[in-house]
Amino acid sequence: MALTVVGSIAFDSVRTPFGERERMLGGSAVHFALAASFFTEVRVVGSVGDDFGSEPLELLASRGIATEDIEVVPGGETFSWSGHYEHDMNVAHTDDTRLNVFAEFTPKLSASSQEAQTLFLGNIQPDLQRDVRRQSSASFAALDSMNLWIETARDSLLTAISEVDCLLLNDAELRMLTREPNLVKAARTAIDLGPEIIVAKRGEYGAALFTEEVAFAIPGLPLENVSDPTGAGDSFAGGFLGYLDGVRIGDRPDQGALRRAMAYGSVMASFNVEDFGTERVRDLSEDEIAERLVAFKRLTHFDEVPVPTTG
Repeated sequence: MALTVVGSIAFDSVRTPFGERERMLGGSAVHFALAASFFTEVRVVGSVGDDFGSEPLELLASRGIATEDIEVVPGGETFSWSGHYEHDMNVAHTDDTRLNVFAEFTPKLSASSQEAQTLFLGNIQPDLQRDVRRQSSASFAALDSMNLWIETARDSLLTAISEVDCLLLNDAELRMLTREPNLVKAARTAIDLGPEIIVAKRGEYGAALFTEEVAFAIPGLPLENVSDPTGAGDSFAGGFLGYLDGVRIGDRPDQGALRRAMAYGSVMASFNVEDFGTERVRDLSEDEIAERLVAFKRLTHFDEVPVPTTG
């Protein structure tokens, strides 16, 4: 099994009430790949400038992530994002965005990346997502997007969504896309667009999954230490799709696998927020992941007992 991710690779500068970092490794493809690498083979497709250096590539390689499809643009600078969070850490405030080489990014998949069983189309321009989907022979494809593309490239985004099996958006974006204020109705409308699986990411409140047959929700794990939520949604997606790719037999995951994948996605997101950027996830152990999965199960478990009667 193997999973290809196409998305941004960046240097992030972040300030929160609990500290700050300058030019730390980030981007949707990086956060996704690090989380997914605990479950399956991951290949990253992206673009960086020659300011990127060897250290970030060595970090990815240390997790077994294939980086040969990361294009280094001579004389270019890597995409950078600066932002801050106030005490409501569900809301990111952008201070500066410099697309740099990412503005001209044209994804090119090697033969190995084309042949991966699973494809994740990170948050890039919808026409590029469609082009990557055409290059890939993946039997299962998932897509993420954002409010910018919903507002400025809606028709192209709707077409891209129709060509994938799974749509992952945060709950506000899902409502915005479908123009439905109710999350359940929004998910049902999104299924009509083409994907069989809809995942609504809900930040600290967890995530919800919808198919034609079932709805399933998992809470966010209550955490005492939250330092930086940047990349948490991508870490969730990496855990979710990485697990599915690692255990899937055939073209479609079954309902049990989807539920377990939701739990693993939430586990990886919970680790992501405990430190800045990639600092927590890159140093994780498999034992820590297993222990946190038990904590999630304990959080959501209860015994069925008869309803007391008054008669």
